[in-house]
Amino acid sequence: MTLILPEPIWPVVVLAVISLGDAAISWKPVPFVAQCWEDVRFPKRYWRVLAWLKIAAGVGLIAGLWIPFLGLLTTACLVAYFVVAIAFHIRARDFSRNLFVNATGMLVLCVAVLLWSFLL
Repeated sequence: MTLILPEPIWPVVVLAVISLGDAAISWKPVPFVAQCWEDVRFPKRYWRVLAWLKIAAGVGLIAGLWIPFLGLLTTACLVAYFVVAIAFHIRARDFSRNLFVNATGMLVLCVAVLLWSFLL
């Protein structure tokens, strides 16, 4: 069995930093994050869960630099997270910058990291 560690590692580190930064602005949501969640009608009682998911993603990506398969799994989970985020935007008919720049941009970044650092 082949161990799956990222190569190159720098895209994974960049994605981890972005995830942890996103968690920081989501913990007590800054106004544009709160507005985004309100626009897609994401229940306020679950907002803190998203911050924890983003923390877990950042930690999983960093740990995945040394723990085989964890970085791959975490990156794949981030791809799924942003597919769901895009679905929330579409369901809410929110075709704003939040969909096209934020959610779609992050999906493209996560897919790129998945392909470049783990699969190709």
